[in-house]
Amino acid sequence: MPLRAATQPASAREIFEQGQRELSRGDLIAAEKDFRQVLAAEPSNVGAHGNLAVVYMRRREWRPALTELRAAEHLAPKIPGIRLNIGLVYYKQADYRQAIGPFESVLRDQESKQTRYLLGLCYFFTERYADAAATLQPLWPQESENLNYLYVVSIAANQAGRVELDQQATARMIEVGQDTALFHLIIGKAHLAHEEDSRAFDELQHAARIDPQLPFVHYFLGTLYRRRSDFEAAKQEFLKDAAIEPDVAYDYDQLGLICYALGQIPDAERYFKQALSLDASLGTSDFGLAKIYKQQAKYAEALHALGAAEAIDPRSASVHYLRGQVFFAMGRRAEAKPEFDEAARLQKATRDELERKISGRQVSDPQLAREDR
Repeated sequence: MPLRAATQPASAREIFEQGQRELSRGDLIAAEKDFRQVLAAEPSNVGAHGNLAVVYMRRREWRPALTELRAAEHLAPKIPGIRLNIGLVYYKQADYRQAIGPFESVLRDQESKQTRYLLGLCYFFTERYADAAATLQPLWPQESENLNYLYVVSIAANQAGRVELDQQATARMIEVGQDTALFHLIIGKAHLAHEEDSRAFDELQHAARIDPQLPFVHYFLGTLYRRRSDFEAAKQEFLKDAAIEPDVAYDYDQLGLICYALGQIPDAERYFKQALSLDASLGTSDFGLAKIYKQQAKYAEALHALGAAEAIDPRSASVHYLRGQVFFAMGRRAEAKPEFDEAARLQKATRDELERKISGRQVSDPQLAREDR
């Protein structure tokens, strides 16, 4: 009896199942090909759109992932897992405001520890501290051994004026952390969040003495040195963290900013590009490249980089001001003026998140950003 596979083409269902097996094995190229083949035959196949999105998410290709997830959501708006992945795509790009809506909708439909945790972090990152504390508090029975969780609850409760919860989380943090390097790192971060830089520095140095290879301790030490404008010391700390965690884009982003401040332009350009190769959502690196390209009179490249930065932070006055400068340098003064006007309007009306990150006043936390459970 002849084998069916040898005489007849595989059905869309068979190809889909093959794609699932390849996805589970991590063969993303083959899986993408199979799910594309399924969609060519069945454009409304929700599973193929969803699995293709997972392929892109694993590659950190966020734009095509979101396209596939939106297609799946349109076809099956009641499936919570699709909306959860949409939230994750935004979360992975540090676009926490956009992630909130999908996560809230999932949590309205069903209780989920992962979704609740991520939603609480999104509230925390966007400074909605009362919402963060209220959302995360129900996870206490499962998470009260987790120092990162206790740290977030403590800070959120403190900022929201919930004294009892702040004290409870702080006491538990001390109880769980003992005298470990991770504990001193977390305490150092807490002081950093309260702008108590001297106390933060002492705790982070203590953590580094206990465990010099602890991920992120050198990142936060570098952040403090940069705040002090001690750029050479900051550079060495970020290089140490990059050696420990070579896939953390934030280290290279900070190294780019520091090298730019030191006038080490070729190194700054290299680090900005390295950061973006790891995380395309780092608007600070796009903005840094735009400044370099403007200096080099590479105006087309500068405008392209500014477009990428604006897509990440559309309310940034800094982006519009620099674009105005580029247009002015190109002799396109009619296009420069509305950019300068928009920069002035935004400077009065909104808080420039991009500028706060560039200046070091707002500290990104790559350690917490990895919490996607």
